[in-house]
Amino acid sequence: MAFLATLVQLYGLLIFIRVMLTWIPNLDHSLTPVQILFQLTDPVLDFARRYIPPIGGVMDLSPTLVIIVLFFVARILSTL
Repeated sequence: MAFLATLVQLYGLLIFIRVMLTWIPNLDHSLTPVQILFQLTDPVLDFARRYIPPIGGVMDLSPTLVIIVLFFVARILSTL
């Protein structure tokens, strides 16, 4: 189970990196690493966005919630 917990933590890290990349204004989204990152994280974030609307239509809290949930899942998996 420790391996699975590590994978969940790494996925949370990928989502965190994606959030940090949104702060780079001139980021070229056609770069292959950026496209791969978006393809890996989009399914989970899109699912969360269905249930968590942006605050004021601007601030997306879904990545924060997903990271928190992944943290708890990894913690549970590491104790099994």
